[in-house]
Amino acid sequence: MTGQALPAAGRGERAAPRPGDLARALGSVMVGNWFELFDFVVYGYFAAQIGRAMFPAADPLTSILASFATYGVGFFMRPVGAVVIGSYGDRRGRKSALVLTMVLMAAATGLTGLIPSYASIGLAAPILLVACRLLQGFATGGEWGGATTFLVEYAPAHRRGFFGSLQQLSTSLAIVSAIGAALLLNSLLSTEDLDAWGWRLPFLLGFLVAPVGFWLRAHVAETPAFVAEAAGPTPAPLREALTHHRRAVLQVFGVTVVWTVGSYIFGAFTATFAAQTLKIPAALVLTGTLIGTVVNICTIPLIGWLSDRFGRWPFLVASAAGCLILGVPLFAQLDAAPGLWSVVVLTATGGILTGLYSGAAPTFLCELLPTRIRYTAMSIGYNGAVMLFGGFGPFIATLLVRETGLNIAPGFYIMAAAAISLTALLFVPRRPSFEAAEALGSEIEILSSPG
Repeated sequence: MTGQALPAAGRGERAAPRPGDLARALGSVMVGNWFELFDFVVYGYFAAQIGRAMFPAADPLTSILASFATYGVGFFMRPVGAVVIGSYGDRRGRKSALVLTMVLMAAATGLTGLIPSYASIGLAAPILLVACRLLQGFATGGEWGGATTFLVEYAPAHRRGFFGSLQQLSTSLAIVSAIGAALLLNSLLSTEDLDAWGWRLPFLLGFLVAPVGFWLRAHVAETPAFVAEAAGPTPAPLREALTHHRRAVLQVFGVTVVWTVGSYIFGAFTATFAAQTLKIPAALVLTGTLIGTVVNICTIPLIGWLSDRFGRWPFLVASAAGCLILGVPLFAQLDAAPGLWSVVVLTATGGILTGLYSGAAPTFLCELLPTRIRYTAMSIGYNGAVMLFGGFGPFIATLLVRETGLNIAPGFYIMAAAAISLTALLFVPRRPSFEAAEALGSEIEILSSPG
Protein backbone atom coordinates (compact mmCIF):
# COMPACT_ATOMS: atom_id res chain seq x y z
CA MET A 1 0.00 0.00 0.00
CA THR A 2 2.88 2.36 0.76
CA GLY A 3 3.64 4.67 -2.13
CA GLN A 4 0.38 3.87 -3.92
CA ALA A 5 -2.66 6.03 -4.49
CA LEU A 6 -5.26 5.92 -1.79
CA PRO A 7 -8.15 3.62 -2.60
CA ALA A 8 -11.45 5.27 -3.26
CA ALA A 9 -14.89 3.83 -3.76
CA GLY A 10 -15.03 5.74 -7.03
CA ARG A 11 -14.38 9.04 -8.68
CA GLY A 12 -16.18 11.80 -6.82
CA GLU A 13 -16.15 9.95 -3.47
CA ARG A 14 -13.44 11.04 -1.11
CA ALA A 15 -11.92 8.40 1.16
CA ALA A 16 -10.76 9.54 4.58
CA PRO A 17 -6.99 9.05 5.01
CA ARG A 18 -5.86 6.60 7.64
CA PRO A 19 -3.76 7.95 10.56
CA GLY A 20 -0.61 6.39 9.14
CA ASP A 21 -1.19 7.95 5.72
CA LEU A 22 -1.84 11.31 7.36
CA ALA A 23 1.38 11.13 9.39
CA ARG A 24 3.44 10.19 6.33
CA ALA A 25 1.85 13.00 4.33
CA LEU A 26 2.70 15.58 6.98
CA GLY A 27 6.23 14.29 7.39
CA SER A 28 7.02 14.05 3.69
CA VAL A 29 5.81 17.55 2.92
CA MET A 30 7.26 19.31 5.96
CA VAL A 31 10.69 17.67 5.79
CA GLY A 32 10.90 18.08 2.03
CA ASN A 33 9.68 21.65 2.14
CA TRP A 34 12.11 22.48 4.93
CA PHE A 35 14.98 21.12 2.87
CA GLU A 36 14.04 22.95 -0.32
CA LEU A 37 13.37 26.29 1.34
CA PHE A 38 16.52 26.08 3.48
CA ASP A 39 18.53 25.60 0.30
CA PHE A 40 16.81 28.50 -1.42
CA VAL A 41 16.88 31.10 1.38
CA VAL A 42 20.32 30.35 2.86
CA TYR A 43 21.80 32.26 -0.08
CA GLY A 44 20.42 35.50 1.34
CA TYR A 45 22.27 35.06 4.63
CA PHE A 46 25.60 34.58 2.85
CA ALA A 47 24.99 37.23 0.18
CA ALA A 48 27.98 39.33 1.28
CA GLN A 49 30.41 36.38 1.17
CA ILE A 50 29.04 35.15 -2.16
CA GLY A 51 29.31 38.68 -3.54
CA ARG A 52 32.97 38.91 -2.61
CA ALA A 53 33.71 35.41 -3.98
CA MET A 54 31.79 35.67 -7.25
CA PHE A 55 31.46 39.41 -7.92
CA PRO A 56 34.62 41.17 -6.70
CA ALA A 57 34.34 44.99 -6.82
CA ALA A 58 36.02 48.00 -5.24
CA ASP A 59 32.72 49.13 -3.70
CA PRO A 60 31.33 46.54 -1.21
CA LEU A 61 27.77 47.74 -1.85
CA THR A 62 28.21 46.97 -5.56
CA SER A 63 29.23 43.39 -4.74
CA ILE A 64 26.18 43.02 -2.51
CA LEU A 65 23.93 44.43 -5.23
CA ALA A 66 25.34 41.91 -7.73
CA SER A 67 24.87 39.09 -5.23
CA PHE A 68 21.26 40.09 -4.49
CA ALA A 69 20.61 40.45 -8.22
CA THR A 70 21.72 36.84 -8.67
CA TYR A 71 19.53 35.92 -5.71
CA GLY A 72 16.64 37.52 -7.57
CA VAL A 73 17.47 35.78 -10.86
CA GLY A 74 16.32 32.50 -9.37
CA PHE A 75 12.85 34.00 -9.02
CA PHE A 76 12.58 34.48 -12.79
CA MET A 77 12.30 30.71 -13.12
CA ARG A 78 9.70 30.29 -10.40
CA PRO A 79 6.72 31.04 -12.67
CA VAL A 80 8.21 28.65 -15.26
CA GLY A 81 8.48 25.95 -12.62
CA ALA A 82 4.95 26.80 -11.50
CA VAL A 83 3.61 26.23 -15.02
CA VAL A 84 5.59 23.09 -15.86
CA ILE A 85 5.59 21.32 -12.49
CA GLY A 86 2.16 22.62 -11.50
CA SER A 87 0.61 21.27 -14.71
CA TYR A 88 2.40 17.98 -14.16
CA GLY A 89 1.03 17.82 -10.62
CA ASP A 90 -2.54 18.44 -11.76
CA ARG A 91 -2.26 15.79 -14.47
CA ARG A 92 -0.14 13.10 -12.82
CA GLY A 93 -0.60 13.76 -9.13
CA ARG A 94 0.86 15.92 -6.39
CA LYS A 95 3.21 13.21 -5.11
CA SER A 96 5.10 12.72 -8.40
CA ALA A 97 5.57 16.46 -8.82
CA LEU A 98 6.94 16.88 -5.30
CA VAL A 99 9.44 14.06 -5.79
CA LEU A 100 10.66 15.83 -8.94
CA THR A 101 11.18 19.15 -7.15
CA MET A 102 13.23 17.41 -4.47
CA VAL A 103 15.66 15.90 -7.00
CA LEU A 104 16.11 19.17 -8.89
CA MET A 105 16.69 21.25 -5.78
CA ALA A 106 19.25 18.83 -4.35
CA ALA A 107 21.30 18.91 -7.55
CA ALA A 108 21.23 22.71 -7.90
CA THR A 109 22.06 23.38 -4.26
CA GLY A 110 24.91 20.92 -3.98
CA LEU A 111 26.52 22.24 -7.15
CA THR A 112 26.29 25.82 -5.82
CA GLY A 113 28.62 24.84 -3.01
CA LEU A 114 31.14 23.41 -5.47
CA ILE A 115 31.48 26.36 -7.88
CA PRO A 116 35.03 27.78 -7.85
CA SER A 117 35.42 31.47 -7.09
CA TYR A 118 35.87 34.29 -9.62
CA ALA A 119 39.56 34.38 -8.74
CA SER A 120 39.91 30.75 -9.90
CA ILE A 121 37.83 30.54 -13.09
CA GLY A 122 36.88 34.15 -13.86
CA LEU A 123 33.57 34.91 -15.55
CA ALA A 124 32.57 31.25 -15.54
CA ALA A 125 32.00 31.48 -11.76
CA PRO A 126 29.07 33.93 -11.79
CA ILE A 127 27.66 32.21 -14.91
CA LEU A 128 27.58 28.84 -13.15
CA LEU A 129 26.12 30.46 -10.04
CA VAL A 130 23.30 32.01 -12.08
CA ALA A 131 22.63 28.63 -13.74
CA CYS A 132 22.27 26.96 -10.33
CA ARG A 133 19.98 29.73 -9.10
CA LEU A 134 17.81 29.31 -12.18
CA LEU A 135 17.45 25.58 -11.53
CA GLN A 136 16.69 26.24 -7.87
CA GLY A 137 14.05 28.75 -8.87
CA PHE A 138 12.47 26.28 -11.29
CA ALA A 139 12.24 23.63 -8.57
CA THR A 140 10.94 26.04 -5.93
CA GLY A 141 8.29 27.28 -8.36
CA GLY A 142 6.75 23.82 -8.26
CA GLU A 143 7.38 23.18 -4.57
CA TRP A 144 5.29 25.80 -2.79
CA GLY A 145 2.02 25.22 -4.62
CA GLY A 146 2.46 21.46 -4.48
CA ALA A 147 3.31 21.30 -0.79
CA THR A 148 0.42 23.59 0.14
CA THR A 149 -2.05 21.74 -2.06
CA PHE A 150 -0.89 18.40 -0.70
CA LEU A 151 -1.39 19.37 2.94
CA VAL A 152 -4.75 21.11 2.49
CA GLU A 153 -6.14 18.28 0.39
CA TYR A 154 -5.15 15.77 3.05
CA ALA A 155 -6.66 17.80 5.87
CA PRO A 156 -9.97 17.10 7.62
CA ALA A 157 -12.47 19.78 6.60
CA HIS A 158 -12.42 21.52 9.98
CA ARG A 159 -8.60 21.47 10.17
CA ARG A 160 -7.68 22.84 6.75
CA GLY A 161 -6.42 26.15 8.13
CA PHE A 162 -4.14 24.45 10.63
CA PHE A 163 -2.80 21.93 8.10
CA GLY A 164 -2.16 24.67 5.56
CA SER A 165 -0.22 26.66 8.14
CA LEU A 166 2.14 23.72 8.65
CA GLN A 167 3.52 24.30 5.16
CA GLN A 168 4.56 27.80 6.16
CA LEU A 169 5.76 26.53 9.54
CA SER A 170 8.24 24.27 7.75
CA THR A 171 9.30 27.26 5.66
CA SER A 172 9.98 29.33 8.77
CA LEU A 173 11.85 26.42 10.33
CA ALA A 174 13.99 26.40 7.19
CA ILE A 175 14.71 30.10 7.70
CA VAL A 176 15.67 29.45 11.34
CA SER A 177 17.99 26.70 10.15
CA ALA A 178 19.56 29.05 7.59
CA ILE A 179 20.03 31.75 10.23
CA GLY A 180 21.41 29.18 12.67
CA ALA A 181 23.89 27.97 10.07
CA ALA A 182 24.97 31.54 9.35
CA LEU A 183 25.27 32.36 13.06
CA LEU A 184 27.27 29.20 13.78
CA LEU A 185 29.68 29.75 10.91
CA ASN A 186 30.12 33.44 11.74
CA SER A 187 30.94 32.45 15.32
CA LEU A 188 33.34 29.62 14.53
CA LEU A 189 35.16 30.89 11.46
CA SER A 190 37.29 33.92 10.78
CA THR A 191 36.16 36.40 8.13
CA GLU A 192 38.85 35.10 5.80
CA ASP A 193 37.78 31.45 6.19
CA LEU A 194 34.11 32.34 5.83
CA ASP A 195 34.82 34.19 2.59
CA ALA A 196 37.14 31.48 1.29
CA TRP A 197 35.12 28.31 1.96
CA GLY A 198 32.83 28.59 4.97
CA TRP A 199 29.84 29.94 3.05
CA ARG A 200 29.83 26.79 0.91
CA LEU A 201 29.06 24.37 3.75
CA PRO A 202 25.27 24.98 4.04
CA PHE A 203 24.89 24.37 0.29
CA LEU A 204 26.79 21.11 0.44
CA LEU A 205 24.37 19.99 3.15
CA GLY A 206 21.87 19.47 0.34
CA PHE A 207 23.66 16.34 -0.79
CA LEU A 208 23.24 14.85 2.69
CA VAL A 209 19.61 15.72 3.44
CA ALA A 210 18.09 15.16 -0.01
CA PRO A 211 17.92 11.33 0.21
CA VAL A 212 15.77 11.54 3.36
CA GLY A 213 13.28 13.90 1.75
CA PHE A 214 13.22 11.84 -1.44
CA TRP A 215 12.49 8.60 0.44
CA LEU A 216 9.67 10.19 2.43
CA ARG A 217 7.99 11.62 -0.65
CA ALA A 218 8.40 8.45 -2.69
CA HIS A 219 6.60 6.43 0.01
CA VAL A 220 3.53 8.56 0.65
CA ALA A 221 0.07 8.07 -0.85
CA GLU A 222 -1.61 10.53 -3.22
CA THR A 223 -4.05 13.06 -1.73
CA PRO A 224 -7.64 11.84 -1.24
CA ALA A 225 -9.04 14.93 -2.99
CA PHE A 226 -7.00 14.28 -6.15
CA VAL A 227 -7.94 10.58 -6.19
CA ALA A 228 -11.62 11.41 -5.69
CA GLU A 229 -11.85 14.21 -8.29
CA ALA A 230 -15.12 13.39 -10.06
CA ALA A 231 -14.10 14.58 -13.54
CA GLY A 232 -10.60 13.12 -13.33
CA PRO A 233 -7.36 15.04 -14.08
CA THR A 234 -7.69 17.77 -16.68
CA PRO A 235 -5.53 17.29 -19.81
CA ALA A 236 -4.76 21.03 -20.04
CA PRO A 237 -4.63 22.54 -16.53
CA LEU A 238 -2.76 25.67 -17.63
CA ARG A 239 -5.31 26.54 -20.31
CA GLU A 240 -8.21 25.86 -17.97
CA ALA A 241 -6.64 27.93 -15.17
CA LEU A 242 -6.02 30.95 -17.40
CA THR A 243 -9.38 30.86 -19.14
CA HIS A 244 -12.04 29.65 -16.70
CA HIS A 245 -10.25 30.66 -13.49
CA ARG A 246 -8.31 33.73 -14.57
CA ARG A 247 -9.92 35.95 -11.92
CA ALA A 248 -8.94 33.57 -9.13
CA VAL A 249 -5.32 33.44 -10.39
CA LEU A 250 -5.19 37.25 -10.30
CA GLN A 251 -6.64 37.21 -6.78
CA VAL A 252 -3.93 34.79 -5.63
CA PHE A 253 -1.33 37.11 -7.18
CA GLY A 254 -2.64 40.27 -5.48
CA VAL A 255 -3.12 38.69 -2.07
CA THR A 256 0.44 37.32 -2.13
CA VAL A 257 2.27 40.62 -2.78
CA VAL A 258 2.65 41.92 0.79
CA TRP A 259 3.24 38.40 2.07
CA THR A 260 6.28 37.84 -0.13
CA VAL A 261 7.66 41.38 0.29
CA GLY A 262 7.36 41.23 4.07
CA SER A 263 8.97 37.80 4.26
CA TYR A 264 12.05 38.74 2.24
CA ILE A 265 12.52 42.28 3.56
CA PHE A 266 12.04 41.44 7.24
CA GLY A 267 14.26 38.37 6.78
CA ALA A 268 17.18 38.07 4.37
CA PHE A 269 17.40 41.77 3.48
CA THR A 270 17.37 43.04 7.07
CA ALA A 271 20.17 40.67 8.07
CA THR A 272 22.52 41.87 5.32
CA PHE A 273 21.41 45.51 5.50
CA ALA A 274 21.93 45.79 9.26
CA ALA A 275 25.37 44.22 9.11
CA GLN A 276 26.75 45.82 5.94
CA THR A 277 25.12 49.26 5.92
CA LEU A 278 24.40 49.98 9.59
CA LYS A 279 27.58 48.20 10.73
CA ILE A 280 25.88 46.17 13.46
CA PRO A 281 28.07 43.13 14.28
CA ALA A 282 26.98 40.10 12.24
CA ALA A 283 26.55 37.90 15.30
CA LEU A 284 24.12 40.42 16.87
CA VAL A 285 22.21 40.80 13.62
CA LEU A 286 21.79 37.06 13.18
CA THR A 287 20.80 36.65 16.83
CA GLY A 288 18.14 39.34 16.48
CA THR A 289 16.89 37.87 13.21
CA LEU A 290 16.75 34.43 14.81
CA ILE A 291 14.59 35.77 17.66
CA GLY A 292 12.24 37.39 15.15
CA THR A 293 11.93 34.16 13.19
CA VAL A 294 11.14 32.18 16.34
CA VAL A 295 8.32 34.65 17.03
CA ASN A 296 7.11 34.01 13.50
CA ILE A 297 7.20 30.24 14.06
CA CYS A 298 5.09 30.56 17.20
CA THR A 299 2.55 32.76 15.41
CA ILE A 300 1.94 30.64 12.31
CA PRO A 301 0.27 27.48 13.72
CA LEU A 302 -1.74 29.54 16.22
CA ILE A 303 -3.21 31.63 13.40
CA GLY A 304 -3.82 28.52 11.31
CA TRP A 305 -5.77 27.02 14.20
CA LEU A 306 -7.71 30.23 14.82
CA SER A 307 -8.53 30.60 11.12
CA ASP A 308 -10.51 27.37 11.29
CA ARG A 309 -12.76 29.05 13.82
CA PHE A 310 -12.89 32.68 12.78
CA GLY A 311 -12.09 32.58 9.06
CA ARG A 312 -8.92 33.45 7.13
CA TRP A 313 -9.78 36.90 5.74
CA PRO A 314 -9.61 38.95 8.99
CA PHE A 315 -6.06 37.78 9.72
CA LEU A 316 -4.89 38.66 6.21
CA VAL A 317 -6.37 42.15 6.44
CA ALA A 318 -4.84 42.71 9.89
CA SER A 319 -1.40 41.70 8.60
CA ALA A 320 -1.53 43.89 5.49
CA ALA A 321 -2.84 46.86 7.49
CA GLY A 322 -0.03 46.41 10.02
CA CYS A 323 2.58 46.44 7.26
CA LEU A 324 1.04 49.59 5.79
CA ILE A 325 1.16 51.42 9.13
CA LEU A 326 4.44 50.11 10.56
CA GLY A 327 6.69 49.68 7.50
CA VAL A 328 8.50 53.01 7.77
CA PRO A 329 8.49 53.34 11.61
CA LEU A 330 10.20 49.96 11.99
CA PHE A 331 13.11 50.93 9.74
CA ALA A 332 13.24 54.40 11.28
CA GLN A 333 13.83 52.97 14.75
CA LEU A 334 16.49 50.60 13.37
CA ASP A 335 18.27 53.53 11.71
CA ALA A 336 17.99 55.76 14.79
CA ALA A 337 19.34 53.18 17.26
CA PRO A 338 21.21 50.44 15.37
CA GLY A 339 21.80 47.51 17.69
CA LEU A 340 20.55 44.13 18.79
CA TRP A 341 17.25 45.26 20.27
CA SER A 342 16.35 47.39 17.29
CA VAL A 343 16.89 44.34 15.08
CA VAL A 344 14.75 42.28 17.45
CA VAL A 345 11.93 44.85 17.40
CA LEU A 346 11.92 44.97 13.60
CA THR A 347 12.20 41.24 12.95
CA ALA A 348 9.84 40.19 15.77
CA THR A 349 7.17 42.67 14.64
CA GLY A 350 7.73 41.53 11.07
CA GLY A 351 7.52 37.93 12.28
CA ILE A 352 4.10 38.55 13.80
CA LEU A 353 2.82 40.41 10.74
CA THR A 354 4.00 37.76 8.28
CA GLY A 355 2.89 35.04 10.71
CA LEU A 356 -0.67 36.34 10.53
CA TYR A 357 -0.48 35.91 6.77
CA SER A 358 1.38 32.61 6.76
CA GLY A 359 -1.06 31.02 9.17
CA ALA A 360 -4.17 31.83 7.12
CA ALA A 361 -3.14 32.44 3.51
CA PRO A 362 -2.15 28.93 2.30
CA THR A 363 -5.61 27.48 2.93
CA PHE A 364 -7.33 30.73 1.94
CA LEU A 365 -5.71 30.55 -1.49
CA CYS A 366 -6.45 26.83 -1.89
CA GLU A 367 -10.12 27.45 -1.18
CA LEU A 368 -10.35 29.88 -4.09
CA LEU A 369 -9.65 27.07 -6.60
CA PRO A 370 -11.10 23.70 -7.60
CA THR A 371 -9.05 20.52 -7.22
CA ARG A 372 -8.49 19.81 -10.92
CA ILE A 373 -6.41 22.96 -11.52
CA ARG A 374 -5.47 23.98 -7.97
CA TYR A 375 -1.77 23.13 -8.18
CA THR A 376 -1.25 24.99 -11.46
CA ALA A 377 -3.42 28.04 -10.77
CA MET A 378 -2.14 28.65 -7.25
CA SER A 379 1.49 28.12 -8.27
CA ILE A 380 1.20 30.63 -11.12
CA GLY A 381 -0.48 33.34 -9.04
CA TYR A 382 1.76 32.89 -6.02
CA ASN A 383 5.08 32.57 -7.86
CA GLY A 384 4.25 35.44 -10.19
CA ALA A 385 3.95 37.74 -7.18
CA VAL A 386 7.06 36.26 -5.56
CA MET A 387 9.08 36.83 -8.73
CA LEU A 388 8.01 40.43 -9.29
CA PHE A 389 7.84 41.69 -5.72
CA GLY A 390 9.57 39.30 -3.31
CA GLY A 391 12.53 37.81 -5.12
CA PHE A 392 13.92 41.16 -6.12
CA GLY A 393 12.78 42.73 -2.84
CA PRO A 394 16.27 42.73 -1.26
CA PHE A 395 17.76 44.14 -4.48
CA ILE A 396 15.07 46.83 -4.78
CA ALA A 397 15.39 47.77 -1.11
CA THR A 398 19.19 48.01 -1.38
CA LEU A 399 18.87 50.11 -4.53
CA LEU A 400 16.35 52.41 -2.84
CA VAL A 401 18.74 52.99 0.04
CA ARG A 402 21.63 53.76 -2.31
CA GLU A 403 19.68 56.07 -4.62
CA THR A 404 17.74 57.99 -1.95
CA GLY A 405 20.35 57.96 0.80
CA LEU A 406 17.54 57.06 3.21
CA ASN A 407 17.93 54.02 5.41
CA ILE A 408 14.16 54.00 5.96
CA ALA A 409 13.49 53.50 2.22
CA PRO A 410 12.76 49.73 2.56
CA GLY A 411 9.77 50.67 4.71
CA PHE A 412 8.19 52.52 1.79
CA TYR A 413 8.49 49.39 -0.33
CA ILE A 414 6.67 47.37 2.34
CA MET A 415 3.93 50.01 2.54
CA ALA A 416 3.40 49.95 -1.23
CA ALA A 417 3.11 46.15 -1.20
CA ALA A 418 0.61 46.33 1.66
CA ALA A 419 -1.56 48.78 -0.27
CA ILE A 420 -1.68 46.40 -3.25
CA SER A 421 -2.69 43.39 -1.17
CA LEU A 422 -5.28 45.30 0.85
CA THR A 423 -6.89 46.36 -2.40
CA ALA A 424 -6.85 42.77 -3.67
CA LEU A 425 -8.42 41.47 -0.46
CA LEU A 426 -11.40 43.77 -0.95
CA PHE A 427 -12.25 41.85 -4.14
CA VAL A 428 -11.69 38.33 -2.80
CA PRO A 429 -14.53 36.29 -1.23
CA ARG A 430 -14.20 36.27 2.54
CA ARG A 431 -15.30 32.65 2.61
CA PRO A 432 -14.60 29.92 0.04
CA SER A 433 -17.22 29.50 -2.65
CA PHE A 434 -19.52 26.50 -2.50
CA GLU A 435 -17.76 25.09 -5.56
CA ALA A 436 -14.30 25.36 -3.98
CA ALA A 437 -15.50 23.84 -0.73
CA GLU A 438 -17.11 21.01 -2.68
CA ALA A 439 -13.87 20.41 -4.55
CA LEU A 440 -12.08 19.95 -1.25
CA GLY A 441 -14.80 17.57 -0.11
CA SER A 442 -15.83 19.54 2.94
CA GLU A 443 -19.53 18.87 2.52
CA ILE A 444 -19.09 15.09 2.42
CA GLU A 445 -16.30 14.56 4.94
CA ILE A 446 -16.69 14.69 8.71
CA LEU A 447 -13.71 12.91 10.22
CA SER A 448 -14.27 14.09 13.76
CA SER A 449 -16.15 16.80 15.58
CA PRO A 450 -14.51 20.25 15.71
CA GLY A 451 -12.70 20.87 18.93
